[in-house]
Amino acid sequence: MSGPDAAQGVAGLRVLVTGGASGIGAATVRRFLADGARVAVLDRAFGGSPQVPAGALALTADLTDDEAVRAAVAGAVAHLGGLEVLVNNAGIGARGTVADNDDDEWHRVFDVNVLGVVRATRAALPHLRESDHAVVVNTCSIAAWAGLPQRALYSATKGAVQALTLAMAADHLADGIRVNCVNPGTAHTPWVQRLLEAAEDPAAELAALSARQPSGRLVEAEEVAHEIVHLADRRSGAVTGAVVAVDGGMHGLRLPPRAGRPGAACTGRSGTT
Repeated sequence: MSGPDAAQGVAGLRVLVTGGASGIGAATVRRFLADGARVAVLDRAFGGSPQVPAGALALTADLTDDEAVRAAVAGAVAHLGGLEVLVNNAGIGARGTVADNDDDEWHRVFDVNVLGVVRATRAALPHLRESDHAVVVNTCSIAAWAGLPQRALYSATKGAVQALTLAMAADHLADGIRVNCVNPGTAHTPWVQRLLEAAEDPAAELAALSARQPSGRLVEAEEVAHEIVHLADRRSGAVTGAVVAVDGGMHGLRLPPRAGRPGAACTGRSGTT
């Protein structure tokens, strides 16, 4: 684990980002590249738009397929010449109460959101152990902390990822591997955009989502990416086992409604995250 005299920033670090073809993952890839890191992206598909930014290696794998994940991680390591940073960002959403999804759907979402983190990390561990600056950052969610309506399955998976992050941090401290997670609030991502488009009144839904966060607006993908890169930074060598909220104050703040505060008149009724 790097000390305070380590080289600055993330320049030259070799990074693998899962789910890096769109949304928070793509913003994270762009930020790492801009700061001088070398980046590989593991995603299920790369067709359509947006595409992986120029300069990043694209690797196709389904996180539910352990053999494919191992092959993709090996490909990233071979291309980059090693691995310092793993960002477990890939995940899928789910809606409904505890009664609204059958067993198959529960297994499917856990297979991606939780076991996907396990598979990617398990494949990366031998390479991370060889690094002098090894970091794992998991993308979790405000849903791990806050009870949100119509999000039972999704929240259960993200609660598991948060607990897994802390357990991994404890397990791998002696290996010199720092493990942390970020908990975004509702963010501008393709998934949230699709939910807004499917709403009966997209404008009202957006206003409610914005009001739910004390900042009065959605989180930007680039803001989450900034925190992910910050946790990977060599200068963050004392940070492990941390859960970092990137949620406009939703987890920690309880502000009374008042005129003039963004979104103060909205109900915050939605369960979208």
